[in-house]
Amino acid sequence: MGYKVAVFTGPGTLEVQEPAMPVPTGDMVLVKLLSCALCTLEQRIYKGAMPYYPYAGGHEAAGVVESCGERVTMLSPGDKVTLRLLTSCGQCYYCRSGHENQCVTSFKASNHAGLNGPGGLADYMLVDARQVYKVSPDLDIDCAALAEPLACCVHSVGKGQIGLGDDVVVLGAGIMGMFHVMLAKRKGARVIVCEVDAARLEKAKGLGADVVVNPSECDPVEKVKELTEGRGANVVFCTVALPALAAQAIDMVGKLGRVVMYTSFHPKDPIELNEDRVHYSEIRITGSVNPDMRDFHTAVRLLSLGIIDAEPLISERVPFEKLDYAFEQSIKPGMYRVVVTHGR
Repeated sequence: MGYKVAVFTGPGTLEVQEPAMPVPTGDMVLVKLLSCALCTLEQRIYKGAMPYYPYAGGHEAAGVVESCGERVTMLSPGDKVTLRLLTSCGQCYYCRSGHENQCVTSFKASNHAGLNGPGGLADYMLVDARQVYKVSPDLDIDCAALAEPLACCVHSVGKGQIGLGDDVVVLGAGIMGMFHVMLAKRKGARVIVCEVDAARLEKAKGLGADVVVNPSECDPVEKVKELTEGRGANVVFCTVALPALAAQAIDMVGKLGRVVMYTSFHPKDPIELNEDRVHYSEIRITGSVNPDMRDFHTAVRLLSLGIIDAEPLISERVPFEKLDYAFEQSIKPGMYRVVVTHGR
């Protein structure tokens, strides 16, 4: 008996392959996948901006345990689970020093025999038990698939070191910006969101933003300074892949503030940096990429305990049989996450 896995073979081209069904042994777990959300990474591959072909995409996945190897003790068939599919080898310098999100093998996953890629766009997957996180039986399985992007934002918010009563600016109100809003509010911050899309600004207010700013109507740097009595923000998260906004993020942070470049930038154009301002103001500029195991564990708890509700960030659910339609929807402006579903 085989199973189905979707493979990118070229821009806008998906092929469904049917490998033989694997049998778990040792520490391995066979998971029946029920949900896979379409991340920006998969969207870029689909559009041809990142030509990684052939590629088994999908790294925001959730399902139920089908069967376990003989050494697996913390999981059982029928458990509802989500998967951490971005790889860490456990052996390199970064893994051994507690920074497995910086592993030298990151983004080099291969979860289906003979195929490169994390492979969440499939109906079954064989994975190591350490990649499998049990979620609450009551958690919607599509929301469970969003543990991975939430975990990325948990990591980013940790980099920001938010304090009670801090002024926090989030640049961009896409799904990652929204998760930053929700997390920053739960850290006790006043949250300011900058976004040009009016509908997204309304949604940000509904999810906890205290102040919303439309940069098409005012200078966002000056507005943030006005809101903070001229000081600038304590923390700024840049979640939009535009170098101009990276420059704005640095301009609107105050003395001793933290700027987190959450997103990767396209194009990779350099920005000017006033070194003396960094020196005299002691501002910190850092990046954030990938969640480590602790971040993923935290994200699973936040979702399972109902502290974070991911449902408002699911724009559409599409069956696996309509993958092309799912990708066409996912790249439309204004969409959050499109979730591909199996067997429902």
